[in-house]
Amino acid sequence: MSNLSRRDFLRYLMTLSAAGISTYLSSCRRLEPTLIEIPTEGANLPTEAPRASTPPTAESTDSELISTEGAYLAVARGKAAGPDELTRRAIAAVGGIERYVKKGADVIVKPNICNAYHSPEYASTTNPAVVAAIVALCLDAGAGRVRVMDFPFGGKAQNAYETSGIAQAVESVGGEMELMNLLKYKKVEIPNPMALKKTEIYGDILNADTVINVPIAKHHSGAKLTLGLKNLMGVILNRGTLHANGLHQSIVDLSTVVKPQLTVIDATSILVANGPTGGSLNDVRQMDTVIASADVVAADAYAATLFNMTGADIEYIRLADELGLGSMDLKSLNIETIDA
Repeated sequence: MSNLSRRDFLRYLMTLSAAGISTYLSSCRRLEPTLIEIPTEGANLPTEAPRASTPPTAESTDSELISTEGAYLAVARGKAAGPDELTRRAIAAVGGIERYVKKGADVIVKPNICNAYHSPEYASTTNPAVVAAIVALCLDAGAGRVRVMDFPFGGKAQNAYETSGIAQAVESVGGEMELMNLLKYKKVEIPNPMALKKTEIYGDILNADTVINVPIAKHHSGAKLTLGLKNLMGVILNRGTLHANGLHQSIVDLSTVVKPQLTVIDATSILVANGPTGGSLNDVRQMDTVIASADVVAADAYAATLFNMTGADIEYIRLADELGLGSMDLKSLNIETIDA
């Protein structure tokens, strides 16, 4: 560099600046995420316990399931209590929010805010009162930060946050709405994949102390139902890769990497047809139900019964059960029902 003339040196700086601007603009058009390798089973893992807890399985003994940590799965239902109270009671029955959220924890709440087209009564997005109740519980438990986020496929994210009513509800209880930043996605290789070999996952989801999955139970034209497992599609950058590689198996492959500590399914109102976005109140059924479990497979299997189906009727639930990601055998589980 010392052999350059002043003119050549200035020209060199201008070239670097132009290259930097070009690189930035290119990243806005086409993201090239960094690579995170998820260690496969048997690898030398750190001695510290992983952030994402493994859901209890059907092999757990009755004494373990009926421990002081609460029921394996809880269902709060009733017209007398509103969505917020149903949410609080369901979470209390599976051990209370303190079981999942420690003081100072970085918490991410992942509802379904898939579109900017319809307000909450159309049941295509998670009930804002359910989301706000969870955020309030986390903050009361001493969480250091509670963020709510999703990556809508219909309309702009900010508009979807507002139209769904979730932004106002979350901010009213002290939570944060986060617009998912393209620069935060990380390329992840799926260990032992059956269909989805790699995908781009929102980095903060992988690094958060606690992730709480809060789907709304609704019909889906391709997968039959959108529930907890499928709701995780909102944490990846390119949903098209899941559809291209086989939707159901890809959902399960993704779920081997993204493992929420708690799933709370909003079934206060469910969309029974024309999902995932709906658009007609004739397709909405009032169920006044909230389901909670650390086992997303079990939660999904129970939610399927609200549509007169079983977990085995939904391919991604059946595949997740077969892979040992949870249990869809509801008869073997300790389920607490709360009539509110």
